[in-house]
Amino acid sequence: MGDGGDAVRAGGIVVVGAGLAGVGAVRALRELGYPGRVVLVGDEPHVPYDRPPLSKEYLAGAMPVEALRLVAPDEDLDVDRRTGTAVALDPATRRVRLDTGEEVGGDGVVLAAGARARTLPGSTPAGVHTLRSLDDARGLRGDLRPGARLVIVGGGFLGAEVASTARGLGVEVTVVETEAVPLARALGPRVGAACAALHVEHGVRLCTGVAVDRLLGDGDGRVRAVTLADGRVLDADVVLVAVGSVPAVGWLAGSGLDVTGGVLTDAAGATGVPGIVAAGDCTRRIEAGAGVVVRQEHWTNALHQPYRAAASLLGADAPGQPVQATVPYLWSDQYGRRLQFAGHRRPGDEEQMVDGDLAAHRFAVVYRRGGTLVAVLAVDTPRVFTRLRRDLAAVTAPPEGRPEG
Repeated sequence: MGDGGDAVRAGGIVVVGAGLAGVGAVRALRELGYPGRVVLVGDEPHVPYDRPPLSKEYLAGAMPVEALRLVAPDEDLDVDRRTGTAVALDPATRRVRLDTGEEVGGDGVVLAAGARARTLPGSTPAGVHTLRSLDDARGLRGDLRPGARLVIVGGGFLGAEVASTARGLGVEVTVVETEAVPLARALGPRVGAACAALHVEHGVRLCTGVAVDRLLGDGDGRVRAVTLADGRVLDADVVLVAVGSVPAVGWLAGSGLDVTGGVLTDAAGATGVPGIVAAGDCTRRIEAGAGVVVRQEHWTNALHQPYRAAASLLGADAPGQPVQATVPYLWSDQYGRRLQFAGHRRPGDEEQMVDGDLAAHRFAVVYRRGGTLVAVLAVDTPRVFTRLRRDLAAVTAPPEGRPEG
């Protein structure tokens, strides 16, 4: 795809998105020696912060907001911060228009706008939450009082983490999942069932194989129940909608960039438009040498991809940074146990238990495709996971991420 940074000089670079990928891009630009002005655009008034603890320690009240900071108080990135939501991009002039009416531009643009939470169709009564931002977490935490009835729509990693946190706060929890087994798509039905059993052991009610029909509000406009497609009605004081996210790319319509399902880039983050690169959750990319398009919504991708994109923008070498992204990695804390996963599992992959016992919720599993190691999972076996992750990194696996279609 190419067309990275031959036009980028020191006249200024705009980074859209103040999350992990955006801050990583700013840091990379400075590490690569870029001397010009860098404008960091974020749609929240808060200093840039890390998101994974929002569903864990921060939601539980065990982590102060200061601990979420992505930039230490004594780290000077020499950045011009602007608060506003990007609403349009002119690729010819590399100018970004904000909802405040302000326009910012320069010789280059890094698109790192992240993703937004999916919502349910229909009206949204008070007490219904998504969890993507710091303000989302604050609002949800304020509703999680002991004895409250929480219905979580979606049994993925986010829903599972919030279920664990809420139970620790004395909240009654019901999880509604359309799949027959929560996390089966990511981990396989056998391991997914073991994870589901952990929730049941801690008092969570599971409603699987059923979708939500609608949310019911009371006379004051606050949620009071969730109606399921099979006719069941679940009483609810609080609802969390945790049904995934979509790339925040709607504002790029008409820009000429390919944004169907995310900003399309090559493996180095270039968009094909000179002076414009992209990184993080808002992207999908063409895998080098594989010819397939994948999406990655992993913390490690948002951590490492911006360095390569910044180097591409500047036309610089990225020493120690491979064109291929690092192996996807995620972790999840549930009921005092640490789940760690690396790689990408697909339906049909061979699954092998290599350590521990599923029933004891302490185990390690490897996944192979055509005899090749493609993913590893461990629960409360960190040393085993470290070894397996090293083995995974050493092999040439099929493209990570989720192929389109």
